[in-house]
Amino acid sequence: MDVYVMGVAIHPAADAIGDLRLEEMAYRTARAALDNAGVERREIDHLTLAASDEIDARGISSMLLAAPSGGYLKDEMRVTDSGLTGLHLGAMRAAAGHLQLGLVVSSNQSSVVPLEDIARMRGEPFFLRPVGLNFAIADGLFAGAVAGRYAISAATAAERVLERMRSAARNSRAVARTLPRHDDIAGSPCLAYPLRAGHRAPVTDGAVAMVLASGAWLRAHPQHRPLARIAGMAWGVDRYQLDAERLAGLDIFRSGLDDVLSRAGLESVDELEVVELEAQNAWADVAFSQALGASARVSVSPSGGAWAQNPFFCTGLLNAAEAALQVAGQAGGHQVDGARRALAHGVSGFAQQTHGFVVMEGIAA
Repeated sequence: MDVYVMGVAIHPAADAIGDLRLEEMAYRTARAALDNAGVERREIDHLTLAASDEIDARGISSMLLAAPSGGYLKDEMRVTDSGLTGLHLGAMRAAAGHLQLGLVVSSNQSSVVPLEDIARMRGEPFFLRPVGLNFAIADGLFAGAVAGRYAISAATAAERVLERMRSAARNSRAVARTLPRHDDIAGSPCLAYPLRAGHRAPVTDGAVAMVLASGAWLRAHPQHRPLARIAGMAWGVDRYQLDAERLAGLDIFRSGLDDVLSRAGLESVDELEVVELEAQNAWADVAFSQALGASARVSVSPSGGAWAQNPFFCTGLLNAAEAALQVAGQAGGHQVDGARRALAHGVSGFAQQTHGFVVMEGIAA
């Protein structure tokens, strides 16, 4: 693709950010991304907002968030699936040739809303909603299905939590946490067998913003150097039913992965140096890693993934920001040596119904 990441910003994460409104978080993050790109708001011509009315606890989230996110008197659109979906739309808008320089912004203050209550409202109203389906139950069904299909044990899931938390400890952008013991995870409350509270990544507040430019804009402004090129994107939505094959088949993950690699001109996942997976629990992390099929030379979730910070709705866009920083050599304490290509992954929906992918490619000196 002829679309470039000019700047990124990641709001300092915390379990709860109580001293700022969501609008203030969006403003500060968008402002920081513009500063990182070395451009002014007046230079951008569009905003792509990734926001959820329910999670944001606002009747029309874009009405309140568009202006502080940089969209005042700009061409503005919104997606409600996930932060990574916002990047997909923003990149396509830049690639279409009608818009040149824009912002993608996603923010999340999950600490002020009961996510599981929101999940119950999202269930199909005549069957799923009366039985109380929520994220925990859907993820428990997913965990049981992949445990049987891929022989994933509770001990393996617990070790994956510890592995991700050790990686997060090297990430200066992560929320600081004490490393639990295996017994702590095994003894944590059972939410929906075999899923326990200790298997889930803690949800945090946070925000992510990214400045995207078309190739035409970049060629007209050679004084600006991009962080990365978006080499390819792909996404897909699985069926709504939570049967065993839908849960454990990982068909959309596999087909989306093949598609994004092809679009990026890659023959194998092993041509990547970094993959940042979005897995909201350890069972999903192990299953996705197996489906990825990468060799040991590929660093998977060096940032710590969702165990570093997990601004729920924005986590896929956060992964894309981490991927861009990796190929720019600016990731920090978890920088992977020689990272030239990095894959960002995001999910949304019950039991990872939707999967999205973006390949970031480094810019030659």
